[in-house]
Amino acid sequence: MLYRILKFPAQLAFLFYCRLIYVNRPEMLQYNGPLLIAANHPNSFLDAIVIATLFKRPVYSLVRGDVYTNQFYSVLLNALNMMPVYRLSEGAENLQENYSTFEKCRQVFRNNGIVLIFSEGRCVNEWHLRPLKKGTARLAFSCWEEGIPLRVLPTGINFSSFRKFGKNIHLQFDTPFENEFSAETNKAKAITAFNNRLQKALEQRVYEIEPNNRAKAEHLFNPHPRKILRIALTVPALAGWLLHAPLYYPLKWLISYKWNNDHFDSIMVGGLFVAYPFYVACLSIQAYYITQSPYSLLLILCMPLCARALLWWKNPV
Repeated sequence: MLYRILKFPAQLAFLFYCRLIYVNRPEMLQYNGPLLIAANHPNSFLDAIVIATLFKRPVYSLVRGDVYTNQFYSVLLNALNMMPVYRLSEGAENLQENYSTFEKCRQVFRNNGIVLIFSEGRCVNEWHLRPLKKGTARLAFSCWEEGIPLRVLPTGINFSSFRKFGKNIHLQFDTPFENEFSAETNKAKAITAFNNRLQKALEQRVYEIEPNNRAKAEHLFNPHPRKILRIALTVPALAGWLLHAPLYYPLKWLISYKWNNDHFDSIMVGGLFVAYPFYVACLSIQAYYITQSPYSLLLILCMPLCARALLWWKNPV
């Protein structure tokens, strides 16, 4: 229920935090299951939110198990269609919980549902595809052995920035594949063949950019800068900066102070998602009491529009 309630507000939030979300094959967003989305993992839980808001059908996401140590977080994450996967580093005693999670995934697939798994295993803010773990292959083979007609969708998630407001996101889908490995009787070799197949597909969809290669990043994420549009948006963009700076910069400082790591961007988006409606409401009410004019309430409309103008004025890289 909470997943469905928050999906539309989350879609709106991306309009005012992300400059552009590009999808190379938008028809994939209409897919029915059983479907396993196998993606890279560059930006913490924001990766799952991007996928969940774009797909028409509900998406269940596999997340790192250590966040389930808190009872409140466990209830919240379950309500958001998330399920835990434990690594050896999170305690060998927890690894048996993965059997329960994989069974829940198979139940989703039996109901023609969709599951998202991050095949690299952990999040790192970089334009680079890391070696794949075996969990994706094991989940897929457990479904195929049961006769579930699962398709695997290789998905590259690419962010123009992991720190900047007003980023571009490129979602790159490859062609889904089914069980191409039934002739291989050795399970270990079948898993290796699966990972090689998935790795090659993701290499075509995940951008490879050196950290300091700004020119390549700008070419990939902003190939056709529109200088005339930037000039036209200068005034509303400046208004957007002035109106939002009292919220954005203190929140950015606070999150940087406490979470200056690969989760910064996701926590920043989450903080803005929660705080922004209250900020707009408070500013509008203050403007009304100062001016005593009902027109001051137009701030509720003008502030998001100015924020959108600032998005298009800024360079996304």
